[in-house]
Amino acid sequence: MIESAKAAGVRKIVYTSIQGPDKNTAFSSIVQSNRQTEADIRASGLDWAIGRNGIYIEPDVEYIDRYRAKGEIANSAGDGKCGYTTRSELAHAYTALVTQDDLNSRTVDLNGTPITQEQLAEYLNAAFGANITYREMSSADFVADRTAELGEFIGPIIGGIYDGVRLGAYDRPGDFEFVKGRSHQSWDAYFHTLSH
Repeated sequence: MIESAKAAGVRKIVYTSIQGPDKNTAFSSIVQSNRQTEADIRASGLDWAIGRNGIYIEPDVEYIDRYRAKGEIANSAGDGKCGYTTRSELAHAYTALVTQDDLNSRTVDLNGTPITQEQLAEYLNAAFGANITYREMSSADFVADRTAELGEFIGPIIGGIYDGVRLGAYDRPGDFEFVKGRSHQSWDAYFHTLSH
């Protein structure tokens, strides 16, 4: 892709990368692959900017009926904090990374204020009038649960993401204000829009 871009006269690559643990989880090989791509882009000779996305919060919102039916969010994140983000906030950030040359040669973390799974449950309860709690599962039990639903490939990957949350890989302040000149939308504001 990089060589094709250079041959086509592309001057700048903006890469949507990921945050996450680069070792000790089933997700780490995917993180390592992204880090290699980042290195390839930096060495390309082109202008570049790299955004490392936080975990999208929308899937948890879309799961609200399932959470409500079970009365809980259950995963292996424990009390780890996750720097979630939203697709709309990422759109604003990547518009800046594409169009602003002063952001060239930057690798930035794109996420909002990190929250725990208990806080996520509280936000969902407030927005949807639900009554869900958070239950911590062991890593093995959560991988087995996700594998049963999503299959042998995706199940361990999802488990690895939540293991990364437990290990602190997503607990970072983020660079959204540096990129956009304003803070990432607050979770109070985001969930308020869902309740109306």
